[in-house]
Amino acid sequence: MSALKDYSKEKLLFLKEELESQYNDYKAQGLKLDMSRGKPGSDQLAVSNGLLDAITSKDWEDDASNHSLEYRNYGLLTGIIECKEIFAKLLKVPVNNVIVCGNSSLNMMFDYITQCMLTGSGGKPWKDQQDIKFLCPSPGYDRHFAICEYYGIKLIPVDMTATGPDMDAVEELVKDPTVKGMFCVPKYSNPTGITYTPEVVDRIAAMTPAADDFRIIWDNAYIIHDLEEHGDKLDNIFDVLKKYGHEDMVIEFTSTSKISFPGAGVAVLAASDKNIEMIKSRMSIQTIGYDKLNQFRHVKFYKDVAGIKNHMKLHRNILAPKFKAVINEFENSLGKYAIATWTKPKGGYFISLDVMEGTAKRVYQLCKDGGVTLTTVGATFPYGYDPKDQNIRIAPSYPPVDELMTATKLLCICVKLAAIEKLLAEME
Repeated sequence: MSALKDYSKEKLLFLKEELESQYNDYKAQGLKLDMSRGKPGSDQLAVSNGLLDAITSKDWEDDASNHSLEYRNYGLLTGIIECKEIFAKLLKVPVNNVIVCGNSSLNMMFDYITQCMLTGSGGKPWKDQQDIKFLCPSPGYDRHFAICEYYGIKLIPVDMTATGPDMDAVEELVKDPTVKGMFCVPKYSNPTGITYTPEVVDRIAAMTPAADDFRIIWDNAYIIHDLEEHGDKLDNIFDVLKKYGHEDMVIEFTSTSKISFPGAGVAVLAASDKNIEMIKSRMSIQTIGYDKLNQFRHVKFYKDVAGIKNHMKLHRNILAPKFKAVINEFENSLGKYAIATWTKPKGGYFISLDVMEGTAKRVYQLCKDGGVTLTTVGATFPYGYDPKDQNIRIAPSYPPVDELMTATKLLCICVKLAAIEKLLAEME
């Protein structure tokens, strides 16, 4: 079948009438389906229920000699040693370069930017500098953008390519001393699913920005979230940074939010010796310690890195069929019309769908009216503005499979309807 743009007006009108009939059938069902956020579904949460029983009062009687009694008390600012050791091995950094906190890595990132704003990242506080900026690979993660907006940091979009951020653009932009940092999701990037190639990681590590207080937020949220047995490989940023003597430039974050429970996991950062000491000096004023019992609970449940990786296979068995079903529907319903493209990630939580330029908002509204909630169009770009009105972030994880397929079929109808409307308008 030829591309939709090659259809005659009569053929477009005929197809439009057919699609509107299908759309109205769905609309009449009173659907209330949600594909807006990358939340684990209830079936995924269930695989971690054993975490709730991982520690009991007996642990404190049996393990008193192994510091368990301390975990009920104040102290251990940077986290319990067993938990730090697991994440040190996962992140491939020394234990002393790891801090384990509460359940939210987003909170840790916000906290770090706050520190930079108020007291600096090794130099003058950012709040005392004029017109500071952050680079934002786009499409990207809306909550990263929101942190910067909260503090009035100017957002500079940088195109995401198939290998990572457009490094030619990044290398040129960091020549500006008012550019203070960049947010990165280096593995299975949100929402494109792209993993930065070794060349991109090397070029990032090799940069010498004009701002000596430039910091990269390396949000490694999907570090072991593979959808295939052999997922993407990401070079260890700290190994590469050492080649150039730039270890202070990156603060890495991860968490168990999509490994155990999003509302009750553990969050972690890794950084250079210098950055760890700066962060600890602030933390020592901020808190006496985080929830060590929850950290210990995770240690008892997973035991080690191998235990976490085995656990992730349970998630993969649930998620992979959902991703495959959505992509198959896109290929079957949209592929022949040449009106959309989409990513086929090997991991992570999202599919990035690019519809016909100028129609994403219309697709969103049609879906909303039909009973399907999508991520707000523009959310994947700084300031909520997609210059091409084209990108839609698809989150297949949360709905049960039957609801997911219903939502995807309706979405495909809406993509085709919006494209036909645009093409007919251009014929007027």
